Amino acid sequence: MLAMLVKVRIKPEQRKRFLEAIEVDALGSERDEPGCCRFNVLQDERDENVYYFYEVYEDQAALDAHRAMPHYAVWRGVADTLDGPTEATRCRTVFPAERTYWAKR
Repeated sequence: MLAMLVKVRIKPEQRKRFLEAIEVDALGSERDEPGCCRFNVLQDERDENVYYFYEVYEDQAALDAHRAMPHYAVWRGVADTLDGPTEATRCRTVFPAERTYWAKR
């Protein structure tokens, strides 16, 4: 399993556009991608302009497929809402360890 934590900082005046686009991507990812096990969007408690994406994919091929989806293009289409580069950290899932946990229900 491949997990990612992605940190983004947005321009406050662009919040509405950002949230609309990332909602399309997050919901589309979980709904339409068999290899996407999770896509959560979180807002930093101390800085309302910082968001985190928690994404879990079956493997690199699933992540590559994600990046080719139309809903991903919606997200990439609002890159101008960001205040600086994204910061991505790749991780391996540890617990729960069972692959069946991450399977779509």
